[in-house]
Amino acid sequence: MSGISRYEKVALGLTGAFVLFTAGWFLARQNLSQPYQVYTASSAEQSESAFSSQAEQSQEEYPDSLLAGEVIDINTAEVQDLQRLPGIGEKRAQDIVEYREEHGPFQSVDELDNVAGIGEGILSGLREYATVGTYESGK
Repeated sequence: MSGISRYEKVALGLTGAFVLFTAGWFLARQNLSQPYQVYTASSAEQSESAFSSQAEQSQEEYPDSLLAGEVIDINTAEVQDLQRLPGIGEKRAQDIVEYREEHGPFQSVDELDNVAGIGEGILSGLREYATVGTYESGK
């Protein structure tokens, strides 16, 4: 080491210290837990309870209005579904169900004109949102 200058000794010492510090830091980080691990597995019991609670919510909650592209079958719809049709409130929806029970299934949407409280104005507003399913056009 007699052939190395004082400046070279300092540079060599600092380089060695840097290598030791970096190696120690790297090894210390290997023992730490990974900060961004995501676990998506769940027990079957949890997933079943989540599914059943979602099913209960969907059965209890009705949308206030029709969804995009939705058409309601007036021969099978419940009162809550009929209320979502434009111009149909709770009373008219109940009247539709009662008329359907007394006279049988509707053959066409135009037969809603026979239900008390539904005139041509309301009927024209809901033609595109209502259907009579397999009964329409003699199917």
